[in-house]
Amino acid sequence: MSSNTARQKKPQKKASAKVRAANAADAPRVESYVQTSNLAPIYKFVQAVGKVTAGTLLGTTMLTSSVIAGGLVGLAISFRNLPDVRVLRNYIPAETSYVYDVKGVLLDSIHDEFNREVVDLDEVSPHLKRAVLAIEDSYFYQHHGINPTSVGRALLSNLEEGRTVEGGSTVTMQLIKNLFLTPERSLSRKIAEAVLALRLEQIFTKPQILEMYLNQVYWGHNNYGAQTAAQSYFRKPASQLNLAEAAMMAGLIQAPEEYSPFVDYQLAKRRQAIVLNRMLELKWITPQEAAAAKQQPIILGDITSFTTSRSPYITEAVEQELQTRFGRDAVLKGGMRVQTTIDLNMQNMAEQVVREGHRSLRRQGVRADQMALVAVDPRTHFVKAMVGGVDYQTSQFNRAIQALRQPGSAFKPFVYYAALASGKYTPESTVMDTPVSYPDGYETYRPQNYGGGFYGAMSFRAALEQSRNIPAVKLGQEVGINRVIEVCRTLGIKSPIEPVVSLPLGSVDLTPLEMAGSYATFASGGWQSDTTFIVRVTDSTGRVLLDNTPRPQLVLDPWAVASLNDIMQGVITRGTAQGADIGRPAAGKTGTTSAERDIWFVGYVPQLSVAVWVGNDNYSPVGQGATGGRYVAPIWRNFMLRALKDVPVENFQPPSAFIRP
Repeated sequence: MSSNTARQKKPQKKASAKVRAANAADAPRVESYVQTSNLAPIYKFVQAVGKVTAGTLLGTTMLTSSVIAGGLVGLAISFRNLPDVRVLRNYIPAETSYVYDVKGVLLDSIHDEFNREVVDLDEVSPHLKRAVLAIEDSYFYQHHGINPTSVGRALLSNLEEGRTVEGGSTVTMQLIKNLFLTPERSLSRKIAEAVLALRLEQIFTKPQILEMYLNQVYWGHNNYGAQTAAQSYFRKPASQLNLAEAAMMAGLIQAPEEYSPFVDYQLAKRRQAIVLNRMLELKWITPQEAAAAKQQPIILGDITSFTTSRSPYITEAVEQELQTRFGRDAVLKGGMRVQTTIDLNMQNMAEQVVREGHRSLRRQGVRADQMALVAVDPRTHFVKAMVGGVDYQTSQFNRAIQALRQPGSAFKPFVYYAALASGKYTPESTVMDTPVSYPDGYETYRPQNYGGGFYGAMSFRAALEQSRNIPAVKLGQEVGINRVIEVCRTLGIKSPIEPVVSLPLGSVDLTPLEMAGSYATFASGGWQSDTTFIVRVTDSTGRVLLDNTPRPQLVLDPWAVASLNDIMQGVITRGTAQGADIGRPAAGKTGTTSAERDIWFVGYVPQLSVAVWVGNDNYSPVGQGATGGRYVAPIWRNFMLRALKDVPVENFQPPSAFIRP
């Protein structure tokens, strides 16, 4: 049923006598052709329109058959330019993609201008099917695509009223208009609808056409299709709509925003009553059912098409990963069902900890505007939580995956692992904390310890626990900077790395995600899978498009990584990160860059690896004397205590369980 307002039509001028005579001469031949061809239904259609139009506008009982025939000749010639409805055999409407957390909780929907979820016809309530047909096309199962009588009756009613009070389009014609034709209002467009509707009904069954229509029709507030509309208006799937809800929804089709119960509830109720009365008139419902539906309270849902994601940093990262794999159109229109790796409960904890931590830092005088947190499960390398900034509404830049920042001393474990894996060192091996210098281009590089001074001979364990710089630089030279870079690549770090002498002190730009993922491999004992936000992607029919089931591989030497874990536990119990003590076996490393531009703590237990970064987007210092151990380790501790509340305590495997290389 058309929702467009009829325009006032000007009186038509009579054709000249010469033209009328020529048309009259051609009429018998053309009328004979169309009566015996596949244009016969169109002929009847134009006759019905002609009778009403002529009777109203020209004061006669019908247009002359010559005028009808002349119009049909032109129409027959133009048929070759109409779309081929057979393309609908492979037609897939644009459909909304949905993003869920790892437990199936909806996080967000992704779509362009068409917010739609396609469902089968048997997934639509029988009440809604009957209500829609009652008000839009009650003869749907009797006609073959067009209903000339209805069109003629509708034209007469509309012309008499001077506005659109009744529509003549069948459901099939409406579907054709929505899929193929422009919104132009003209007799030629209406006839084109009729032609294509006839063709459509020759190819598809009635149930197939009704299914396409119910999935295609616009229901208001950016909702396309019955399923999405039902979820928005009533918070339930289309299959569960009762008679009252179905009648209200069917009443929206003529003018969805105008009749919307979100806009004018009383007007929506009046439209509902019109639909119910029509169903009663058709004897599709009983008087008792109609009365009960009119009295039944309607519990409305929400306008859902433009709601904000629950965790926008997450959903944007997921969308970016999907678009890289499948392309933008596939994500916005492909109806994907995306199960992410995110645990929404842990995500909420992370967001709260970041907000609280930022406020605490500001109270302590730390001049840091931003923070990022990433939590990765070492057993799967699934990202369980990610916060890209203090406030998404203020800044959408995702520092967890987009900000390349120097990790400072948090980089040192990569160097110590390379040394231990060489087979030449143990946690008790000695390294000298004494002055040293190296040629660096035209200058000489002389590394210094944070706070100055030298400790002389130190064990590996003590040097890393106290985060001494010179031992790390010396080890980097002994095992080779290129070997350290190889370790980073093995751990999944993809950011550019230059083989400079100062690399062991973190003179490289990495993301918090890369740091959390790398440390997760330490936490797992050297086993690694690709770090990801996505578990599984299917299309709307359940066909699997992407399966990220973990396939862990042992990429590190078990003894060397067990020895490193043993040393890094001491960083928390005796070293620079005592503020990270969570009362269970945990390992980690602080990170503080020169001039205090970046402060970090990255730590882990066997079940969870978490990186926390604090700094400013403009790289300004956060404050003199600000260190990762003093300010960031307590934030990490706060998150871990919440995230691990119901997680059993688990110990790291000791080096004695493995053979030394």
